[in-house]
Amino acid sequence: MNDTSRYGTRHAIPSPWLAWGIGALLLVVVIGLGLSIGAVPIALRDIVDALRGIGDPSTIAIVRDLRAPRVLLAALVGAGLASSGGALQGTLRNPLAEPYLLGVSGGAAVGAVTAMALGVVQPALVTACAFAGAAIATVVVTAIARVVGGSADTKLLLMAGVVVGAFTNAAILVALADAPPERLRGALFWMMGSAADATWPAVARCGGALLLLGGVLVWRARDLDVLSLGDEPAAALGVNVDRVSRQLFLVASWLAAATVAAAGLIGFVGLVVPNIARALGARQHRPMLLMSALYGAVLLVAADLLARTVRAPADLPLGAVTALVGVPFFLLRLRRLAA
Repeated sequence: MNDTSRYGTRHAIPSPWLAWGIGALLLVVVIGLGLSIGAVPIALRDIVDALRGIGDPSTIAIVRDLRAPRVLLAALVGAGLASSGGALQGTLRNPLAEPYLLGVSGGAAVGAVTAMALGVVQPALVTACAFAGAAIATVVVTAIARVVGGSADTKLLLMAGVVVGAFTNAAILVALADAPPERLRGALFWMMGSAADATWPAVARCGGALLLLGGVLVWRARDLDVLSLGDEPAAALGVNVDRVSRQLFLVASWLAAATVAAAGLIGFVGLVVPNIARALGARQHRPMLLMSALYGAVLLVAADLLARTVRAPADLPLGAVTALVGVPFFLLRLRRLAA
């Protein structure tokens, strides 16, 4: 059984290079639209001039200080979530696995929201708290699976993640119960996901995490290929299944935590995009992770564009926009897997 049939994807386009070309073109298009469309429409030529620091000062400020960091942060977060989801699906051998459903994103949110409710405003400290929350959630999910089943069974990990995710939602509500109104409003909007407050330092932190942690996942993609064969075949090939699974699960969780710290809770990107990448012909994990990063960036930049234009001047929660796509996709995949 090949990797494509294992995940339930029966059809692939004839040439994966076509998928890469389409993805790159779509990314250029949505980035251009993201820089152009807004309360003040800006022509493509003016965007190019503004990026070079030429032209009207107000146009330069809008493009370079407001729209460019927002668009780039959305692209990086989308790439990180998609890569993390693809790695978790490979580690757990389950096409329905993703950071949001496994409680990893919820754990990161608990850490970040708790810090914000306590008055922490330094972005670096909020990021550190998000990482700590994700690490604790990862340990708890693994521990529950081991206590219930005696080992880190992949199905038990998924169910434990759903339980931990529900617990983290309750913990967030407790943390915000007596928060001042201004902190409560900011934390709640952050929980629903948004790239509206993007800054260049935030882009740099998220980009660094994606390069480091995403690079590790791509580098160790061969381990994911071996794990996809099953526990016994992987062990026969000399892989310590438990240790490698824990390591990859941890790296993918850290990457998800970096995206949560940058833009809040944004679900279902890590579920939808890796399945799309496999449907487009990326059978092995290295090309699948890279293609997922590309299409994840496209999806989230497009979702952010919708979030800030559908009901302008109000911003819709970015997590709500992705959920409108992700929930039907999840139900469709669940039906196909059950068939």
